[in-house]
Amino acid sequence: MDLTPPFLLLAFGKSLLFAVAGVLPIINPLASAPIFVDLSRGLSDGGRASLARRIGKNVALLLAGAMLIGSYLLDFFGISLPVVRVAGGMVVASIAWRMLNAQQSTSEDTTHMAQSLSEDRARIKAFYPLTFPLTCGPGSIAVAIAIGASLHSRRSVTETMVNIAGGLVGALLLGMLVALTFRYANRVLQRLGETGQIVFLRLMAFMLLCVGVEIIWDGVRALILGVMNAG
Repeated sequence: MDLTPPFLLLAFGKSLLFAVAGVLPIINPLASAPIFVDLSRGLSDGGRASLARRIGKNVALLLAGAMLIGSYLLDFFGISLPVVRVAGGMVVASIAWRMLNAQQSTSEDTTHMAQSLSEDRARIKAFYPLTFPLTCGPGSIAVAIAIGASLHSRRSVTETMVNIAGGLVGALLLGMLVALTFRYANRVLQRLGETGQIVFLRLMAFMLLCVGVEIIWDGVRALILGVMNAG
């Protein structure tokens, strides 16, 4: 059994790329960045930067936790991944629907939002709904759980530990990418102008709604197939 440093380094790199490539298309921070900017418009630049870092940290911890103990935790509570997909997809679709049907913000709306999302309340909302389910939703968690299960090697404990280390570093990189994207999203969106921001936000809200429906359908389909196979 080859456990030389080059082999372990290669295993580490493969696990890292596997984690990033598997979760990044689903987590897609560019799609949720306009939503972050819209919900945090009442904050100062420093408050928005702090909130972006907090969300990035939460994303990294959530993904890492899903990789390490996600499958064991679901088994302990007797919850299946399809049920997690259905419940989480409903939350994502509900939030996206409200944002899709929101009226154009006025000065009074902006003032109200600034009051409702203060610096202190931003810390509370950093996890829900900004981290979960808007940024790191049930789809990302389900993939992270599956990746975590696949990192275990039957050949040696050392290889398993190296694979898990690579997956955790991948989760850290994803969290950093989310934080950087959210941190500078406002500067990019400002170039679109007010009308461009509204249009882009509506498009992203619609895409988020589609993602929520797709997550629900994946869960329902898995439940139906499970019932049919059991019968």
